[in-house]
This record gives sequence, structure tokens and C-alpha cells, in this order.
Amino acid sequence: MLTSGRTKLDIQILAVLNAIIPDHEADAFNPPRTEKPLFLDYTTDVLFGGLGRWDAEHFLFIAEYGYVYEHNFAFFPLFPLVLCSTASTLLWPLSPFLTLHGRLLLAVAIANTALFVLSAVLLYGLSCVVLQDRSLALLSSLMYCLTPANVFMLAGYSETLFATLTFGGLWFLEKGFTFAACLFLGLATGARANGLVNVGFLLYLPLQRSLTQARVLPTGSAWHSRCSHYILAALRYFLTSALCITVVVLPFGLFQLYGYYKFCKPSVNQVQVPNELLNLAAEKGYRVPDAAAPTLSWCLRPIPVLYSYIQDVYWDVGFLRYFKLKQIPNFLLALPIATLGVVASYTYVKANPLVCLHLGLWERRKKGTEGKPPADFYSPKVFVYIVHCCALLIFGIFCMHVQVLTRFLASSSPVIYWISGHFLLCSEPSLQKDKTFATGQPQDNLKQGCICFFLHINNPVTQLLMHWKTCSFRTQCILGYFVSYWLLGLALHCNFLPWT
Repeated sequence: MLTSGRTKLDIQILAVLNAIIPDHEADAFNPPRTEKPLFLDYTTDVLFGGLGRWDAEHFLFIAEYGYVYEHNFAFFPLFPLVLCSTASTLLWPLSPFLTLHGRLLLAVAIANTALFVLSAVLLYGLSCVVLQDRSLALLSSLMYCLTPANVFMLAGYSETLFATLTFGGLWFLEKGFTFAACLFLGLATGARANGLVNVGFLLYLPLQRSLTQARVLPTGSAWHSRCSHYILAALRYFLTSALCITVVVLPFGLFQLYGYYKFCKPSVNQVQVPNELLNLAAEKGYRVPDAAAPTLSWCLRPIPVLYSYIQDVYWDVGFLRYFKLKQIPNFLLALPIATLGVVASYTYVKANPLVCLHLGLWERRKKGTEGKPPADFYSPKVFVYIVHCCALLIFGIFCMHVQVLTRFLASSSPVIYWISGHFLLCSEPSLQKDKTFATGQPQDNLKQGCICFFLHINNPVTQLLMHWKTCSFRTQCILGYFVSYWLLGLALHCNFLPWT
């Protein structure tokens, strides 16, 4: 089983690198431990301490103490809830030997390993439905197992949870299960703010389906029956879209409302905060709820959104704010993933100009191809995913800390893996001639997809890596990028060294 085996290897490498490389003195969030260490805490920290670096410390802190400081609200609650639930239920028998923090570290390893395996299977299922090419679907999923954002999929970050919910929601949506898709994509918004962008899929794919259904109405139908048919279809679409948008946006709104009442209307009877954390707030200038303090500036805004305030004030996130000479190294870090996104968009638009001109809402097939759905990366179904990838890419470059772009795209857009798999298939004659690694029709059944995916231990990506010297230059560039970021991420991130 490639995915579970890879995560085990990651954890082993992470533990070794964390032990032999001294930690960098980084200006990162580092709250004090309020519990006395127990018997297994030292061992757990040696083995899994590398999973709790940088932003992972925020998620672990929230899972242990809740939202104590104002800047904690930059991190959404679903992943801390998963960690807290795992530590309090599955790992509860270890409580005599492990503090809550130790059990949370262990929960990170367990939860993200299970979620990564599930996300790989869901990506395979989604790829089969969209690409209608089982070989490319499998190859793309195998490339996902070598994702350049590997360390963030393993460490205490919400990327793996978000990828699982996003790929699962899109698979449900492509299969026509709209309300299940809404539930998954709504939960994705509870994990990361960029889940709001998934609203576009809930607007586009049902619209595409409605237009297809409208065109199959017999031309001989009476005008009033045709009119009523179109009105009902439009009404159904708008009502469904409104409900789905509400479900996806609701977690974000409720989280902002919680932050508003916690800091703008604080109660005197707040949950007691440990003195160590209050001392840290006084030392570092962290803001905690205070009923006696003046009303905060963001509370007086017409729409008091705490998340945007934190991104602006604490992280200095905004349009073109990262365009500085000193940030050139970070732009170089993001260059490979940005290049893949741009090349994917250019390749698709060049191959499908009419599909893009018609926004992918209808297609004209060539004579002799009736009844044969277009397959592979150039399928009209890919259009909306290209648009989604472009939107994330543009926003990430111009409005975010650009080094985050790697994990931002790698956990949100399947296009990165589709274009990589597509280039491998086009560049390697061995993959074109020998397709025994994926034969038969595309798997729409996710259960069959799971079996197919996990039985490929001797997979084509492994074969390419083993025959590196015979690979084409393009294949070497793609695999070199994925593998080098995979290893560098493990080495640097776990020791508080700057990474993506």
C-alpha cells in the first residue's frame, strides 16, 4: 500500500532528521507547557515532535486550550476538533502515560496518515470520473503520493483534511450527489478559508447539468410545455444553488460570529485561562478577551470579519504586499508549482479554444465521435478545474505569502497532479506501450477504485524513479521537483527552518 507505506517512511525520516539536525531559533509561536511531563512524553516528542512545528503549534494549542488569543482565529476549528476528538477517545487509554499535548501529537500522526490515504483514493475516484482515463487517473494519484507539499500533509496542518473533504465533495458533485457534495465542501470551509472558493463548483457543475437536460427536450413539444420546463429547471437550479452556497459559507460565518462575541462582547465569566498563558500574552503582546478593555477597532467595522483583520495586521497579507526584493527567495520556492499551474492552463486552452470560449458549458463533437465522451486531460470536464486552479494561482501570487502557494495549490487543485501525470504519459514511451498498470474502463465505483489503487505496489512512478537515467528531460524535471521538495520539506520544516 503505497500511501500508508509512504507516510510511515515519512515519519521515520522526520524522527531521524529531527534528532540529528539542531532546531533553528525561529520567531515562531511557542506556548509553554502547563502539564507536568508523563512517562511517554519524551519518547513521543522525539518521534513525533517534528510534526508540531510552525503553524502546527497553533492547531495543537487550539486543540488543547481552545481559542485563547486573538491571532488563533487565523486557524479554522475543524482540524483542532479532529485532533481533540482523537486524543480524547481513541488515545484516551494512554492518558496515564501521556499528557494531552503528547496525545495530540500522536493524534496528528494517526489522523493525517488515515486522511492522506483517503484523500488519495478520493482523488483517484474524482480523476476517473473527470478524465475518463484510468491510466492517467492512477498516475495522477500516484504523483499525489509524492506531493511537493508532503511535509504539510503529514505535520499538524489542516491541508490533508482539506484535500480529503475537497476531493470527496467534488467526487460527489461529479456523480450527481449534490447535497452530499455540499456537506463535504461545507466541512472543507470549516477546515480552511479557501474552501469558500469551492462555491464556484456548486454553481458551475449543476448549471452545466441543467443546460444539458434542457437541450434534450423534444423539439416538437408545445411552446407552453417547453417554457414551463425551462422555468422549473431554472427555479430548481437557483434554489439548489442558494441552499448549497449557504451550507458552504455557513461554517465561515459561524466562526467569525464566534470570534466577534468572544472579543467584541466578552463576558466577565470567561473560561479560566492558565496563568502561564496569560503571562505569555503579556510578554508577547498577544490579545486575550477582556471585558474591561476598550472596544477593538475591527469590532466597529460595518462587517466585522476577524479573519481578514488578523491576516492584515498579524501576517501583513494583502494585495502586492509581498512584492519586495527580500522576498525573491520565496518567489523562487513557489516558482515550480506556479509554473505547473500556468503550463496546465496554457496547454488546456491551446488544445480546447472552443471549449474555453463557450466556458465549457457545451461542446461540439467532431463527426464520427458521437457517443464517445472526450477523455484524458483535454476533456471538457477539466475546464472548471483549470479556472479554479487559475483563480487560486492568481490570488496566491498577488495577495498571499507566496511561499505558501505550494501547499495552497497542492491541497486544493487536482490539476497539479493531472498535468504532471499527463506529461509523464506523453513523455515516456514505456508508459504508453505498457498500460498493464491500469487496464479496462474508468472506475466509477469508488470501492473498486480503492482495490485497484492499493494493489499497485510496483507502480509506474516507482519504475520511472528506478530508471531515472533513461527518462526524458521533462520527466526528470517533474519527478525531480516532487521528490526534492518531498525530502527538503521533511529536513527543514521539522527543525524550524524556513520552508513553504
